[in-house]
Formats: sequence, structure tokens, C-alpha cells
Amino acid sequence: MPGNAFDFSGYRVLVAGGSKGIGRSIALAFAQAGAAVSICARGEEALEATRQELAAFGHPVHAARCDLADPQAITTYVASAVDALNGLDVLVNNASGYGFSDDDEGWTRGFEVDLMAAVRASRAALPYLKTSPHASILHTSSIAALHPRRHGAPYAAVKAALSQYTTSQALALAEDRIRVNAIAPGSIEFPDGLWDRRSREAPTLYQATLARIPFGRFGAPEEIAHAALFLASPYAAWITGQTLCVDGGQSLNG
Repeated sequence: MPGNAFDFSGYRVLVAGGSKGIGRSIALAFAQAGAAVSICARGEEALEATRQELAAFGHPVHAARCDLADPQAITTYVASAVDALNGLDVLVNNASGYGFSDDDEGWTRGFEVDLMAAVRASRAALPYLKTSPHASILHTSSIAALHPRRHGAPYAAVKAALSQYTTSQALALAEDRIRVNAIAPGSIEFPDGLWDRRSREAPTLYQATLARIPFGRFGAPEEIAHAALFLASPYAAWITGQTLCVDGGQSLNG
């Protein structure tokens, strides 16, 4: 990120779904700012590659395989991360099941990974966050939650539920001085990500989506990471229960 606006020295950060794309960028941004970082993902190759990138910053790093659709796996992972980092200050729930298909599989995958994984990870992390002087939780929602969609209703619905959960969770945890916020990214492009693939496989959809973004380009995962750093930092100490759109104005077009 440009400059050194944020200092997370001494922070312990867990990024659930942190080996690729937005999650990887968030993890790297926290590590660059001085934090000890734990990441999890299902794919071992990407997980190890990102672990090595994180280790290059010289701070404690923990990485573990975890299927975030598995409740017990989440509990085990959070405990191992807390043990490795010697505590926890920031929990980032970033994983998505990308449940776009309007069938039981699409709905179930989105519900389990986008919503319930965040609920379960929060539940597992809460005892440790309660002992942190600067605890916060960040969820990755989506601008898809803001408007009706002809396609991908399951994805939009569970992201809308996640944004609502953010507000209820923030209210419930305010007495513990734990802030809870969400980021709603617009269309983000990175190598082998959804929009990178669609540029080749569905160029008409790709161009139509690009045309709806007022800034005239897709977003970069680093731009979501910058928002995550802000929301977890002391600069956002009076912000909780909010979903911040980071989309180059894309949601303004409906």
C-alpha cells in the first residue's frame, strides 16, 4: 500500500479465506503494516505460496488448511491460530462459496461458507477478542447484497444476510468494545479470479459489467485491503455496524 499510514505492530490478525485474491491482499497488507497473521484455505498450494509471502515481512505467520463449511474445522483452526499468534485482535471473515446456482447446492454452499462460517469463526474467536484492547471483526460482503439480481440470487441473499448480521453482531458486542464492520466490494479483477476468467469465457458480460462502473475499470484486491486496514485501525475507533462499499461507484448504477 502507498506510504505507511497504518501501524499494526503487535496486532494478531486471522484471515479466514486468505490464500487468494482479496483475502491474500488483506493478509499481506496487515503483515506489511507489522501484524502477525494467520490464514486458512482449502487449497494447499496457494496457501503455502501466500504463507511464504507473509513470512518475508519478518513477523509471526500461521497457515492451515481448513474447509470453512465444516463447523469443527473452524473451531480447530481458530484455536490453532490463536495458539500460534499468542492471541487475537482482528478477525477477517473473507471466504465465499460462490453460490450462484439457484438450486439447493448453490443455496447451501453460500449459506454455509459466506454466512455460517463467519458466524462460527466469530463464535470461536470471541473469548480471545474480548481480551484485546483493539478488537474488531471484519466481514466481506458484496454490493450484490444491495439490489435485486436476475442471476445469482443465492449469492446476493447470503451476502445481504451477512451485512445484516454485521449490524446485529456490532450491537451485541459493543458492550465488550468489539467493533464489527463489513466491506462490500464491487467487481474485483485479479489473475485467475472470477472476472479474469469471465474476460475470456464471457467477454460480453465482462464488457457490460465494466461499462456500469463509473470509474471505468475493475477494482484491485489491494483496494479492498486498504479499506480493511482502515476499518481495523484506531482511525475507525468510532465506527461499528457499518458496511462500506468499495466499488468505484458501481453500486450507484443499481
